[in-house]
Amino acid sequence: MASSALSPSPQFSSLHHRQQRPLRTSGNPSSLPGALFPLFSFPDADPRRRRTSLLILSSSSNARPAYARELERKQEILESHGLDPSDFISRSADKLRRRRRDEENRAGKGKRMPLPLDEPKPPLRTTHRLLQVLGGKARRKKLLSPKGMDVRPMMEVVRGAAFDILQVAGGCPASLRPGRWLDLYSGTGSVGIEAISRGCSEVVHFVEMDPWVVSEVLQPNLEWTGFSDVSVIHTIRVERFLEQAEQSSDKNRSFEYISVTPPYTAVDYTMLMDQLGKSPLVGEDCFILVEYPLKTLLADSCGHLIKIADRRFGRTNLVIYGPSWAEKKRKSRKDLLTME
Repeated sequence: MASSALSPSPQFSSLHHRQQRPLRTSGNPSSLPGALFPLFSFPDADPRRRRTSLLILSSSSNARPAYARELERKQEILESHGLDPSDFISRSADKLRRRRRDEENRAGKGKRMPLPLDEPKPPLRTTHRLLQVLGGKARRKKLLSPKGMDVRPMMEVVRGAAFDILQVAGGCPASLRPGRWLDLYSGTGSVGIEAISRGCSEVVHFVEMDPWVVSEVLQPNLEWTGFSDVSVIHTIRVERFLEQAEQSSDKNRSFEYISVTPPYTAVDYTMLMDQLGKSPLVGEDCFILVEYPLKTLLADSCGHLIKIADRRFGRTNLVIYGPSWAEKKRKSRKDLLTME
């Protein structure tokens, strides 16, 4: 009874088999009933319809540049007149290329933009040992100096003559009279180092504005000669150093010796000597040593000091200002040498 209760009725069974029966269709979709495809139709393709194709032809002669066609035309003309085109073709080609370049430039094409220029790098600065101390306790010691012409130290022959004049004028031919020394535009420091070596007992002040020269030349020279403890370096412009001295309230900063060896084209000697003559740095019995180029006129006095020597060494001149009593001593020394 259980099986009969669960088995479907004959009518339901036949309906079930009828729904699961596959739908048979032919290969042509149009043979299907219209009820199944109410919105679609598949018309047959028209066999008489033809596909069209597009063929584009171009002439290769027109695709060539105009200058090439003109070059061929000129070649044909030259050959027709019995001339060798190779004698003229190079010049004609150059003219055509120039003409084409001009046309492109006028049209805004082919413009050659200038390449960006890199900032020139400063040349590598190096040193060598060509100078030496001429006298005193550091005699014959070699000194560093920069290669090139950016720093021009005083020539040894000029330096030797300057110290000989100072020693004689000061009354001590064998050594310098004691005092303080100020070396302006010191550079290598050869003048100030020579002063220390020859007996300048007090501290020597060096004024140099170039930091590289100070660190790579001046300081090593002072260390090499052993004079670092008796020297002071001022990394500042000379004009600024003189201005600060005028504004200072310290009146005990005068010097007994001042050396001035500037770069020839970088200073106005008239203004420099006028500023120096009014400076409180110039002591009562001071000697001022100045190196200057040819065709430069210096006054016969600098403040209260008078010119006691003016010598020429090739293209370099040397002038020394000092107190009036120094000139008398120098003249008396000359008279003694003449009598001997």
